[in-house]
Amino acid sequence: MVSSIHETIFFFQKDLRTGKLVNLPSLIAASDRTPFLPDRVAKSIPFSSSKFPEILNHFSLKPQTREAEIMKRTIRVCEREAINGEQMFCVTSLESFIDLSIATLGKDIQLLSNQLSKETNNPLFTIARGMQDMGENELICHNERYPRAVFLCHSINKTTVYKVPLLGRDGTKANALAVCHKDTSAWSPKHKAFQILKVKPGTVPICHFLARDTLAWVSN
Repeated sequence: MVSSIHETIFFFQKDLRTGKLVNLPSLIAASDRTPFLPDRVAKSIPFSSSKFPEILNHFSLKPQTREAEIMKRTIRVCEREAINGEQMFCVTSLESFIDLSIATLGKDIQLLSNQLSKETNNPLFTIARGMQDMGENELICHNERYPRAVFLCHSINKTTVYKVPLLGRDGTKANALAVCHKDTSAWSPKHKAFQILKVKPGTVPICHFLARDTLAWVSN
């Protein structure tokens, strides 16, 4: 029986290797193409829990709707406190996305994304040869659900980014992004990763693949 990694669970770094079978539904999910607003426009619209009624009014939404709850969650995620060893910010315009990333990592950086050779409905892939270690100077940017583009970007100490070549069961080729967190000592003991892997914070590196719309800045 071929052992496999399912994307909804975390896995050990030793399992990120050639020949491993991976199941990645979010890699083949439809891409969220919500555009960034121009910086001037983005700055004119509030983005904080304290001004949520004004935000709903701007987007012509009622407080008890599902859309409003999703927006409220996104704002709260952006307002959370960073954990020990983490740098974090949210961006609402392309200008701030670039400027804050450069301020965090420096100018000599490149932006990575998940790539598919074609659209497919089959989430089963095998890790192919040629995996690349892109280093620990990283900034992972998660696409949050909101009526305009919002990315939560964060960098956690001792986190390595990998470019992972994949070959699908139907012949689809892909380059996926995976990260391995080498220091999880600051994570909550209740974190899902520890429940799944049955380990304690700070004991072993823990890895996971990134969703299709997640981006990664790394040093060149």
